[in-house]
Amino acid sequence: MDWFDTLWVISYLVVVLGLSGYGIHRYVMVYLFCKHAKDVPKPKGHFEELPMVTVQLPIYNELHVVERLVRSVAELDYPKDKLQIQVLDDSTDETREICQVEVAKLVAAGFDAQLIHRVDRTGFKAGALEHGMADARGEYIFILDADFVPPKNVLHDMIHYFTDEKIGLIQTRWGHINREYSLLTRIQAMFLDGHLIVEQTARSRSGRFFNFNGTAGIWRKSCIEDAGGWQHDTLTEDLDLSYRAQMKGWKFVFLKDVVTPAELPVDMNGFKSQQHRWTKGSIQTCKKLLKTVWMSPQPLIIKLEATAHLTSNFAYLLLIFLCFLIYPGASPDGLEFGGYRFLILDLPVFMIASVSVGAFYICSQRAVYPKNWLKEVLLLPFLLALGIGMSINNGKAVLEALFNMESPFVRTPKYGIEKNGQAWRRSSYSAMKSLALVFELILALYFTYLTLFAVAADIWSSVPFMILFMFGFWYVAIGSLMQLIPPTWLSGNKTTAEVVATVG
Repeated sequence: MDWFDTLWVISYLVVVLGLSGYGIHRYVMVYLFCKHAKDVPKPKGHFEELPMVTVQLPIYNELHVVERLVRSVAELDYPKDKLQIQVLDDSTDETREICQVEVAKLVAAGFDAQLIHRVDRTGFKAGALEHGMADARGEYIFILDADFVPPKNVLHDMIHYFTDEKIGLIQTRWGHINREYSLLTRIQAMFLDGHLIVEQTARSRSGRFFNFNGTAGIWRKSCIEDAGGWQHDTLTEDLDLSYRAQMKGWKFVFLKDVVTPAELPVDMNGFKSQQHRWTKGSIQTCKKLLKTVWMSPQPLIIKLEATAHLTSNFAYLLLIFLCFLIYPGASPDGLEFGGYRFLILDLPVFMIASVSVGAFYICSQRAVYPKNWLKEVLLLPFLLALGIGMSINNGKAVLEALFNMESPFVRTPKYGIEKNGQAWRRSSYSAMKSLALVFELILALYFTYLTLFAVAADIWSSVPFMILFMFGFWYVAIGSLMQLIPPTWLSGNKTTAEVVATVG
């Protein structure tokens, strides 16, 4: 082999080993999930008198969903005299007026409700939560993002676990109000189910560290304070606080079977902005805390799991590198050992990395849909393709975190979508315009060429992989491009204002 072939082999091996490592970690999560399937957490006791709970609702320009949120909180089955409701509103649009009206209704109905409006958004969501803590009367703080709809009995399902003084957080599982709305929402639901069902359950029940998901959970106020409070030097203040609290010795409980429904993003750019924030924030938290984790007296198994957890998004960079290393494998004029490459490298990687993804999500879908899980699993190729297509967007987020590039907390747009056929107000938010879209289009064209090349050259073993990459990049790129089309082009003679006002 010449120097280029040698460099290619080394690069390919590094990428393969990295992706294989994260694939093995998925197998570990599936194993722990199955091993602890019957270890359902139980509260240590029951409060004879229910404690005071402060419900915090961080809001920023959520005019389509804030009314639904506040009204669902008003319907919680919990004594009014034991409930304090804080609407933490940082909005700059008409959401401010909606919040004023809804809080006034709560007060008139006998609730202890506050509207706390900040003009200065310092710290974004973390800053709002920190600001509200000063006036929080409850020892327990229930946090709900604007797109969530808590079930009436959710506080009763959680609160009694705090009879154990070591418990600092109770996290419920997210449900999906609009799961069936589109292919995109169904795939997102699968992504989240894998994390929320398999990973969170496995980590919680096996004694590993797991993270607060930012919403739909209750914190013990003293736990937040003991861990150093809400800090806003990362975009994932929830992950940051979770690790700091658990390193202080606090215990967390994940309730897999207590579900708090939420709305999934229905547009590609909304999904991309959400994923960008989560990915960048996790790497920022990794940079901030991973060294501290390894210097702590925690057991080695917890340190190893924390490392896999906090570094997992580096897999997107490996995936990008893989995109540029695939071509020699598709070419009949590739490396000299190309005839053996499938058995030596590709097959083991496929078994360790790709099959682990299948096992991971099949496990989650069987847990959620025991009777018709096979129907959901049929979406696995689309899930794999979307994950590939998101590699540019999320890889960019990883690089921004690594090189300390600052970016604001960009909220994920939600439109109050609850059922099929309901129109979303696409003109209410500007589409994400980014250089990432250009690279997505370039890679979509590149893998279209490779797919056609592989077919023409009878390299059929490569075709399924090429199709996954091709579809993934086209799906993400076209989804983003559609939001650059002016709304009036898609709405006949309707004006933009009329499109915005139309719902379903």
